Amino acid sequence: MRLTDSRHDATSFHGCAPRRRQSMIDIVVADITTLEVDAVVNAANGALRGGGGVDGAIHRAAGPQIMTELKLFPGCPTGEAVRTRGYKMKAKYVIHAVGPIWRGGGQSEPALLARAYESAFARAKESGDVKTIAFPAISTGVYRFPKYDAARIALTAMLDHESEYARVIACLFDDEDAVLYREMLTSLRRSR
Repeated sequence: MRLTDSRHDATSFHGCAPRRRQSMIDIVVADITTLEVDAVVNAANGALRGGGGVDGAIHRAAGPQIMTELKLFPGCPTGEAVRTRGYKMKAKYVIHAVGPIWRGGGQSEPALLARAYESAFARAKESGDVKTIAFPAISTGVYRFPKYDAARIALTAMLDHESEYARVIACLFDDEDAVLYREMLTSLRRSR
């Protein structure tokens, strides 16, 4: 199932035909490792040594070279991100973003998750050639971040940066998550 949200902005300039600029946030249910994008964001752990879920799938799809490159980093603090090549994946780059473990919300988890998304966008911008980027639902798996709050944080970051990219993708695990993201995106767009 593919759910798409797109926004078209048209502006008139002194009677000339409107200029149209399209930016898009796409909400999909898919295997993030198969997407044809410039960069895939990995929900990484702080050790940057692979793991389960999205992290494990990305490591398997990219091949052992990704671990060789990650060993150049001593780790990554929560809320930060590092970039590697995509190796055997279709994506040119993998951006390894470390989200927080949910501990009830009193240990800056929302701010740390927002910072993880911002750090991922920063690493994409630094590359100079990322026009399309895909994100998983960072921290919502074994890190147990509440999905509703995580969706709001993720989509707020995506909306803040969507004009910088041809396509920003929220790649989700199931249709239920996709419906949540679609409804949240509609709500956030209305409030802007």
